[in-house]
Amino acid sequence: MAITKGFFDGVAQSPVMTNLWEDLETGPNPPEEIYAVVECLKGERNKYEYEKDIPGVVLDRVLHSNVHYPSDYGFIPQSYYDDEDPFDVLVLVEDQTFPGCVIEARPVALMKMDDDGEQDDKVIAVPIEDPRYDHIEDLDDIPQQTLDEIDEFFSTYKNLEEGKEVETLGWEDKEAAKDAIVHAQELYDEEFN
Repeated sequence: MAITKGFFDGVAQSPVMTNLWEDLETGPNPPEEIYAVVECLKGERNKYEYEKDIPGVVLDRVLHSNVHYPSDYGFIPQSYYDDEDPFDVLVLVEDQTFPGCVIEARPVALMKMDDDGEQDDKVIAVPIEDPRYDHIEDLDDIPQQTLDEIDEFFSTYKNLEEGKEVETLGWEDKEAAKDAIVHAQELYDEEFN
């Protein structure tokens, strides 16, 4: 169920609530180091989305296919991409975190993707605070099996949703990911500042 406008009218909001998309910086040192706001969790089928009007994370849907997110997935704050959404990021993690968790991450690759005719690329990043990923600096450092699993997930996760078409279009390196982040920051500034 999607949250409709007015659903939370009359609900008292705390004066300390932070809008994780608009109030949080893109990162401590973008595009080299970014923040990733987690929406969907590694190993789960629940598709959560951050609703800036609440602000909070809501269940958008449960994936129709019998697949699960290959890693924690969310968005980069103060970014806006060609699909008119915050820029997507998949953070490689050993263990899932939680919806709304903010991870300091390093972009290491870019997955090119088309979703229903719109460019819907994904930044692939690694957590700065996990030494298991210190050796992953660029696309070539990511195990091929991991790349194949990510590609398989995004190629098939909408297969059982009527009228949905997704196509993965290959991989690009860290520099392409950083360029895309800068592009998403510029689009955000043009649209909202």
